[in-house]
Amino acid sequence: MRIASVLVSGLMFVMGTAVWGQTAVPAPPATVYVKAGHLFDATSDKLRDNVVLVVEGERITRVAAAGEVSIPAGAKVVDLSKAWVLPGLIDCHTHLQARADRYDPINEVRLSAFNGGFNGVVNANKTLQAGFTTVRDVGSSPFFAVDLRKAIDAGEFPGPRVVASGPGISITGGHGDMNGFAPNVQNMLYPAEKDYGIADGPDEVRKVVRAQIKYGVDVIKILATGGVLSAGDKPGAEQFTYEELKVAADEAHRAGRKIAAHAHGTEGIKDAVRAGIDSIEHGSLIDAEGIELMKQHGTYLVADIYNDDYILGKAGDFGLPKEMIEKERGVGKLQRENFAKAVAAGVKIAFGTDAGVYPHGDNAKQFHYMVKFGMTPAGAIRAATSSAADLIDRASSVGTLEAGKFADVIAVTANPLESVEVLEHVSFVMKGGKIYKDELGVAQP
Repeated sequence: MRIASVLVSGLMFVMGTAVWGQTAVPAPPATVYVKAGHLFDATSDKLRDNVVLVVEGERITRVAAAGEVSIPAGAKVVDLSKAWVLPGLIDCHTHLQARADRYDPINEVRLSAFNGGFNGVVNANKTLQAGFTTVRDVGSSPFFAVDLRKAIDAGEFPGPRVVASGPGISITGGHGDMNGFAPNVQNMLYPAEKDYGIADGPDEVRKVVRAQIKYGVDVIKILATGGVLSAGDKPGAEQFTYEELKVAADEAHRAGRKIAAHAHGTEGIKDAVRAGIDSIEHGSLIDAEGIELMKQHGTYLVADIYNDDYILGKAGDFGLPKEMIEKERGVGKLQRENFAKAVAAGVKIAFGTDAGVYPHGDNAKQFHYMVKFGMTPAGAIRAATSSAADLIDRASSVGTLEAGKFADVIAVTANPLESVEVLEHVSFVMKGGKIYKDELGVAQP
């Protein structure tokens, strides 16, 4: 009875202090006023001049003309009145574990798994500094991207918001398998890949998708065709059957996840679209029928049309095997031509670059090629903002500058609608109301 009395008395004390305000009350979120001289909010293709964004804590609470907002004396102000302000950019196809200066396959034996973690910390910061406040990581070791997402969200180091996949799901001997190694070496180095990234037949596909969801992925990545940066396969070759792709799509959607298909080959693209896959990654050899199917199904195309330059230019210096360089020669030009056809036909486009194949931080170099091959600057930017947010199922929180969204804000010093290349050097980066880069010196101390 004595113990019970003490417990009750303690509970009453705690309740009393809560009622009478004796406990610590969290401070209201700090309010910041962001003055935008020219605002591209990604809700349209036009700029708005002289706008103020009111930021409370992590989120935007108001966006209005400067004359409609009264800024209190002494308030914290970020003065971007001489800059062009945009939503934080989104790259829907990255590999934050990878480095573009280590292609030699022997590195797989020489380096421990910890190196990928170090890479991820560095690459995440480079990506954020480049103005990409959200990325989708679509292929890394199990479950690197999930852990990276958690660490960044916990504030352990700076980086973009990460929408995480597990390893790309491959057939045995396919684009995502570790081909070229002796069996004993592969089993020693990559036992988890076999369990979580290799599947043959509908039942195995179903099991692997479920296992990846168990370990916290946000999105499923499946490898519908062969690839470029892999040994022993052909980019145009089908790998999974329609039935296998359908099982993967159904399982992902049943669990509330989107699913992306790596697909260079013509028939693999069409099977993936018919199966209900949400986005086609690469899409290099798509034909007219595939383009029409994508329009009918509302499937997004995520085409990495910048990295052809790097693969054919610098990658060989860092050990990329000749076989893979030759495969890129066979698909790179066609990919750009077919991207232009898809754009002209009205296929939905989301920005994705395959970062990690080229150096992280250079993501914005792709904008030039998106415009060169048929998009308007505004359309290319929306592909990396509002459209990308829609694809990755985050449109309620990122992708536009509107009340209720995260305060993910970037700024450049010239008009990106006149020259989209200015996005290759972002001068100001805010993510969730916190400033990570300020080359303009506009933030008050």
